[in-house]
Amino acid sequence: MAMTLQCDIVSAEAQIYSGLVELLVATGIEGELGVCHGHAALLTRLIPGPIRLVEPTGEEQVYYASGGFLEVQGDVVTVLADTAVRADDIDEAAAETARQNAEEALANQQGEIDYGLASAQLAEATAQLSALRKLKNRAGRG
Repeated sequence: MAMTLQCDIVSAEAQIYSGLVELLVATGIEGELGVCHGHAALLTRLIPGPIRLVEPTGEEQVYYASGGFLEVQGDVVTVLADTAVRADDIDEAAAETARQNAEEALANQQGEIDYGLASAQLAEATAQLSALRKLKNRAGRG
């Protein structure tokens, strides 16, 4: 029998995922973090990026989280995300347009711009595109 743990991904809007997984990989403030059965208790902040789940069947699921927290307690891992969606549900064209708009806003030295907001928008769009690339690479479509 596979060594699994209960995984719950919850956003402010809804529960996105609930089920058993063998592995969860997310992007924390210190870098990429993997969690599997027997992991020590942990609470860490997440930055925008993909969340990859490996289910007991071997199937992989990829989600995008805009930030939040990851908690490990016993055999339960919980992702409390500001916003979370399945990578399949991300509009690639809209994410690419948002990335380009944020880059242009940052490059514009003449207009009034909120650099913090533009930087955050650029980071989020780039992270969404990264989640899509991971999904496509795993599916052999990239």
